[in-house]
Amino acid sequence: MALKATIFKARLQIADMDRDYYAEHGLTLARHPSETDERMMVRLLAFALNAHDQLAFTRGLSSDDEADLWQHSLSGEIEHWIEVGVPAEDRIRKACARADRVTVYAYGQRTAPVWWQKLESAVQRYRNLNVFFLPPETCDALAGLAARNMDLNATIQDAQVWLASDAQSVEVQSQVWK
Repeated sequence: MALKATIFKARLQIADMDRDYYAEHGLTLARHPSETDERMMVRLLAFALNAHDQLAFTRGLSSDDEADLWQHSLSGEIEHWIEVGVPAEDRIRKACARADRVTVYAYGQRTAPVWWQKLESAVQRYRNLNVFFLPPETCDALAGLAARNMDLNATIQDAQVWLASDAQSVEVQSQVWK
């Protein structure tokens, strides 16, 4: 018998002063049995950083043809393809061909730097690709916010990001790799 996804609910209030975006989102996150709290919370962070009315979570790990999150135009074209982790070069190539904009949020103390070292020169030609690295301390702190029912606030100002619950807050540090 296959294991089923665990459902997490999040009420996410976003105050993104850099983009003049202020909204509250009621989100349902299905965490695949092989997905960690860390990865799920990076997906939630990616949503907060790119929030839009058309941005949606996909089947993620359950599908090879979908991003972790994506934003479609009203006519159905993929405007923004968002990956979490260290996707293969062919997956990035496919995403860059299908979407107007592609963003990767890489994490992992050992895997991400090695992945980027091997991939960096191959993906420089993709003008619509952005790659960010989230250090292990940030990801550990984000995982500490995970709960089956979450009430979170995301504040973004002058490229500084804070994600907070009633009990704790996390300053999100990231490095721009591309």
